[in-house]
Amino acid sequence: MNKQYDVIVIGAGMVGLTVANCLANTELEILVLDHHPLLSGWQLPEVAGRVSAINCRSQDIFIECGAWQRMTALRVSPYQHMHVWDSEGTGVIDFDSAQMDQAELGHIIENDVLTTALQQNLKDCKHVTLLAPVQLQEMRRHGVGMELITSAGSFHAPLLIGADGAHSWLRQQCHIELTQQSYEHKAIVATVTTEKPHQQTAWQRFLPTGPLAFLPLSDPHQCSIVWSSVPQKADFLMEQEDESFKTLLATAFDHQLGKMVAVGPRACYPLHMRHAKDYTQEGIALIGDAAHTIHPLAGQGVNLGIADAHELATVIRDALARRQRYGKHAILRRYERARKAETSAMILTMAGFKELFASENTWVTRLRNQGLSLVNRCTPVKSLIMRQAMGKLMK
Repeated sequence: MNKQYDVIVIGAGMVGLTVANCLANTELEILVLDHHPLLSGWQLPEVAGRVSAINCRSQDIFIECGAWQRMTALRVSPYQHMHVWDSEGTGVIDFDSAQMDQAELGHIIENDVLTTALQQNLKDCKHVTLLAPVQLQEMRRHGVGMELITSAGSFHAPLLIGADGAHSWLRQQCHIELTQQSYEHKAIVATVTTEKPHQQTAWQRFLPTGPLAFLPLSDPHQCSIVWSSVPQKADFLMEQEDESFKTLLATAFDHQLGKMVAVGPRACYPLHMRHAKDYTQEGIALIGDAAHTIHPLAGQGVNLGIADAHELATVIRDALARRQRYGKHAILRRYERARKAETSAMILTMAGFKELFASENTWVTRLRNQGLSLVNRCTPVKSLIMRQAMGKLMK
């Protein structure tokens, strides 16, 4: 097989499928490749361990490309409240969607639901081809175009989009420098059943060893947890039998939802900050985790990637309307300039929060608790923070 396309997307995960969806109503011939098999379907199984907190901006993007209705037809879990508190004091902050004149603050959605809906949305698009599993072998530049040599043949396009994750093959092939640093945390994820209902509230408690989040699911007694902790503590928790883990989890969560009735399979992931020095080259654009990864404590990683996909698609569509070559570096730099500032600010913010709440200094502890309580009483500041998290300031 030796075929010409207009755009080749490497990576059929949430972000890669989002950029393909955002370009699906153009006349561009798009190829989406992945080395993993595509999901064969989704039939209301037990809740998957990996979920994403989808903010309002990402929801708007999915509505715009026609995928949101498919997601809601599968399973989404809206939440109206957030409760955040410090285990080392009295500092607390609460957010409520009614204060923002919104129906909800966001949605917790299983990654498999997001991927399935985005895949389904592309099946009726005659201009988009999904090809997986396929092994990538080599990338070559040919004048104004790119050649991608794979186990399924050779493909050509003026633009390759790297949505192939934190260990991006495309980024490595392009020799793009990467700034990276360990957060010195591991994240444990699992689905738990709680004694008390979650009240459609996203909960987060800051512990000295790292933040613990309970994300509400469609069952009022089920949550997805993300427990970020120092490696030694995370390893210890992963070694525990389920009964012991449930007890430790309930205690760490200050018994806010009572006893842990059940816990599903646990998975553990090391956390790293990564940031590509360049998001673009001639004929190349990186989006999502291929360009940046951040700490999950604010749940913004996937939202940054979805915003990348939408912005890149907007730049491409604008170039098409102006009859410009969308694979030119000067055009792709518009995408990079639009996204890099927000991402850099988010990376710094997450690093600051992580260090702030990890400090056991008495004065730092006292100041951060006073700060949380002060912000909780100051409605304009609290509203600004929440609008930022919802993506309402960045449209």
